[in-house]
Amino acid sequence: MKVTEIPNRIISLEGEEHLYFGGTNYLGVTTLPEFQTILLASLQKWGTGYGSSRSANIQLEVYKKAEDLLAKQIGTEATVTISSGMLAGKLALELLQQTTDLVFHFPNTHPALLHPFSLPLLQNEKLNPFLFDPTVSKIGIVADAIPSLEVTPIDLSILLEIPKDKEITLILDESHSIGILGEQGHGVLNQYQLPNVYRKISIASLGKAFGLTGGIIASDSDFITELKQQQNFIGASGMNPAFLETYINAQELYESQRQKLQLNLSYVENHLIPNTEFTFVKEYPAIYFDNNDLLYLLLENKIIPTSFPYPTASGKLSRIVISAHHTKEDLDALVKQLNIFTNQSTNFDGDIRFVL
Repeated sequence: MKVTEIPNRIISLEGEEHLYFGGTNYLGVTTLPEFQTILLASLQKWGTGYGSSRSANIQLEVYKKAEDLLAKQIGTEATVTISSGMLAGKLALELLQQTTDLVFHFPNTHPALLHPFSLPLLQNEKLNPFLFDPTVSKIGIVADAIPSLEVTPIDLSILLEIPKDKEITLILDESHSIGILGEQGHGVLNQYQLPNVYRKISIASLGKAFGLTGGIIASDSDFITELKQQQNFIGASGMNPAFLETYINAQELYESQRQKLQLNLSYVENHLIPNTEFTFVKEYPAIYFDNNDLLYLLLENKIIPTSFPYPTASGKLSRIVISAHHTKEDLDALVKQLNIFTNQSTNFDGDIRFVL
């Protein structure tokens, strides 16, 4: 499906309007006039881009101001902004490779945090034996805060089973949790009480909930200082300063949109008939399913979810994304079709069957 304008809550296909429940515009800001007004003022101040190394002799004050704000919000000593979330992951992973003996990844970790020499954390549902190797003392572990096809934060309790003499560095990808989950939407990194983890690092794209092209790396000051000395950081341009100014000035708007999103999710929970064919919790704005009949039902009723082959999924990823910009009428239309699917697919024995 090709479109000629950015998808909003309404998307036009072949001259017909459809409801759009896809993408990652969780807070609904990318097409919000108030947000665009803030962005336009920032562009007029900082220009459309700044193609210079962050290590150059001219330093833009907005970087420090935005990064100090992000560190305070996330709850780390320091942050650094990067031109994209993918690059943020690669830079953090590059330094992790240099400072640990082995790196392990949780199942279905996003490609931004996968390295060719990374080892699976689990083998046959048990911890990888290399984690117990006496010659391995410094361990890197990478994971998605919200795993693929999941709607709740990852369970990291298995890390407590790693021997206490190991020095563990954890990198958590919060691209799909920052702006949504945690205290005031500032992510879930600090909700984990892991006494055997020596260092915690958060990386994230700002292009999801916050609607801005760029990424962040958040950790302790020593890690961030060392990262800024890496060649790939020095040789790259920084995040667009206009976007950072926008982030700073849009704080009240982000919070009001987050509250709208929470109201929308509560509304869906109150009206949706539970069904094991799809995964939903009121704290998270995505409904996952892998039933093609449900996909066809939505499409026939002019509701467009996200559907594409995903790198870490076994097949096609189908996801309904509820945004802060969806109206009550939009949600009613969506819930109606989901409930129709549930009512028509449940026989008297409680088995799920659906015939169009």
